[in-house]
This record gives sequence, C-alpha cells and structure tokens, in this order.
Amino acid sequence: MPAGTIRYWAAAKAAAGTAEEPYTAETLAEALDAVRERHSGELTRVLQRCSFLVDGEPVGGRSHETVRLAEGGTVEVLPPFAGG
Repeated sequence: MPAGTIRYWAAAKAAAGTAEEPYTAETLAEALDAVRERHSGELTRVLQRCSFLVDGEPVGGRSHETVRLAEGGTVEVLPPFAGG
C-alpha cells in the first residue's frame, strides 16, 4: 500500500494541529477517511470546503475514490484562502 505525506495549509493546519502527517492509502478517499478518523471535529468540517493537490496536480471535480496515490507522494489540503 502506498505511503506518503499529507500537508495541511491555513485553517486545515490549525484544525489538524499539525502541518503534515503520513498517509498509507491507495486512493485519496482512503487517505481522507483515515484523516477523519484521526481528527474528528473541526478538521472534518474544514475538509468539506477544501480543494486538494495530489503530487502537484489539482484533483478538481474528480471523485476521490478514483484518485490513486503514489508511494512517496504528497497530498496538499487547501482550504479557501481569503484574497486569493
């Protein structure tokens, strides 16, 4: 199973209480399910408003179940930014 890093930005970082943590998951959906299990509460609410980059590529409207994660990959969790 691929392992990599999830990086949190802005409100997601504050809600997670960390800037980054490891993932072990085949898909973005699996990785986010594990995040929700570890960080119930505010981070779960923040994730509903976030966009995601996987290895530098925007996920956009793709189903998270179809977004495959790579060994050594990076998932960026990007909440809406003011003034952006």
